[in-house]
Amino acid sequence: MKVFQIGAAGGIGRRLSALLTAQGDEVTGMHRNPEQAAVIAATGATPVAGDLIADSVEELTAKFHGHDAIVFSAGAHGTGTEQTTLIDGRGLEKAADAARFGGVARFILVSVFPEAGRDRDTSAGFEHYMRVKKAADVYLVATDLDWLIVRPGTLRDEPGNGLVTAGLAIEYGDMHRDDVAAFIDVALHRPALNCVIVELTDGHTPVVDAVELLLERATTVRK
Repeated sequence: MKVFQIGAAGGIGRRLSALLTAQGDEVTGMHRNPEQAAVIAATGATPVAGDLIADSVEELTAKFHGHDAIVFSAGAHGTGTEQTTLIDGRGLEKAADAARFGGVARFILVSVFPEAGRDRDTSAGFEHYMRVKKAADVYLVATDLDWLIVRPGTLRDEPGNGLVTAGLAIEYGDMHRDDVAAFIDVALHRPALNCVIVELTDGHTPVVDAVELLLERATTVRK
């Protein structure tokens, strides 16, 4: 399949690109900074310049044309409340609109666990981030896209082990970026897993089995 990644140079994005291209999928990775092009190309993906803030919906639509799915894992990463609003918030809205206009139905959003940061004192900037992320979820859910929202726990860079806990509502915990990428990789190839919000942490279930269990439960509920 042809996958367009927004946030392709990030910790989850570059891991996902490597998994997808290794199995023969075509990945286009959007980057804002020129130096990120080499990072994206190293994963086997094709870099394309783009800017969630500066690009119009029409410009994003043109970039998305011909792809089968969009994966949005971009974020402002603590660069300020204005950037958070423009990238995590308005940027997601523009990308979702562009996907609709470009005929790309499959849209996977990497969001945030609602319990993130609840065990410590948080800053006003963090609380703004949480509000923006929730509003982005709400916006995507209201579209007619085949959306999937993934809410990972506290992200870690150490190597993952391919074992996760995935569900509609689970206890909060850590989550390795390797395993978030692995989960999205499998989920992308299971188009029936859509219109659901999945919370994700480290666990004891192989990623493939976790996705299949979610599909079984979703099918049961829809019946």
